[in-house]
Amino acid sequence: MDFDALIIGGGACGLMCAVQAGFLGKRTLILERNAQVGAKILISGGGRCNYTNLNTSANNFISANPHFVKSALSQWTVNDTISFFESYGIYGAEKTLGQLFPESNKAKDIVQVFISLCQQLAQKIYVNSTVTDVQKAADGFEVFYEQGSKKQSIKVPKVVFASGGLPIAKMGATDFALRMAKKMALQIEKTAPALVPLTITGNQQSFFANLSGNAIFSRVSLPHISFEENILFTHWGLSGPAILQISSYWRPGDILEIDLLPKNNIIDLIEAERKINGKKSLGVFLTRFYTKKFVEALANEIPLPKNLASLSKTELQTIHQLFHHFKVKPAGDKGYDKAEVMRGGVSTDELSSKTLESKQVAGLYFGGECVDVTGWLGGYNFQWAWASGFVIAQHI
Repeated sequence: MDFDALIIGGGACGLMCAVQAGFLGKRTLILERNAQVGAKILISGGGRCNYTNLNTSANNFISANPHFVKSALSQWTVNDTISFFESYGIYGAEKTLGQLFPESNKAKDIVQVFISLCQQLAQKIYVNSTVTDVQKAADGFEVFYEQGSKKQSIKVPKVVFASGGLPIAKMGATDFALRMAKKMALQIEKTAPALVPLTITGNQQSFFANLSGNAIFSRVSLPHISFEENILFTHWGLSGPAILQISSYWRPGDILEIDLLPKNNIIDLIEAERKINGKKSLGVFLTRFYTKKFVEALANEIPLPKNLASLSKTELQTIHQLFHHFKVKPAGDKGYDKAEVMRGGVSTDELSSKTLESKQVAGLYFGGECVDVTGWLGGYNFQWAWASGFVIAQHI
């Protein structure tokens, strides 16, 4: 069969690319290594799929070139995403911080839109197909792949890498796009897990284990950025939305500062309570804001049995420091199996921001997670995937 392009990977970027190419009368073939397309879409947001974010801008992405995403995000906007899915019966329900989920809360509805459209537009999908090599040919590329024990190859004029990054190997994630990019002498920005829980070891570990299971609205900060959302204490360290967000910026050795009561000043609250009931113990007072389990875990840090009226200046300073400037030095992260996305990837210096075509290898395109563009938690990575798939489709 004659195809205008071969797309490696049937995830968000690859599926959007195939559909948009189909709208333009182009024929594509998706090679997907899993038994079905959209594997990561199906598990995203706990199976509900946070498919975009109303607040999307270039500021919500991490890249060696922070301006790179602007072209794609302007060619395919959040409104375009919303209109596209509404056209096929999927209406968004806004949750916190601009996050948009299908009203049905079913990620499979998103995937079904693409499967149906690929069928209607005669876009081919081969599942259980693992691409093993891509070689430059005189009139395009030869792509080698395996279907079961069967080794095959196909010649195509253009190739799109939409094969994702390293997170969640059990969902079919590999470094294939990065390996092929390196083979073709393209520069790679150093990769690492992103949107990932952080681990605590050493003398702080037992303290965190005692706090395990507590979720607290907090502000988590590094010198240049902070996020206000829930954090979750676990027996191995820290998780929750604010931690996942900051993890994309965290580097080994960095110290996080956590404000456990970002909307108030703990000392002002104590002073106000003193006037009403100075005999109340600090421990009882703190249960207004935190679980009893969390408060009890602080017994070695602050004088919980003492009544508010008798707290000394030094003790108040200790309390203030603990709740507003809680410092922690993570030992590491939980790795790619627990990461939602990958940081780094094919360098944006290698790609045209307008077309996402390789500057060095004509006819070679990279989109989605394998590119050095990493979105915040909350639908931003999907918006980049849809946008990059759309942009590539215009040019293949």
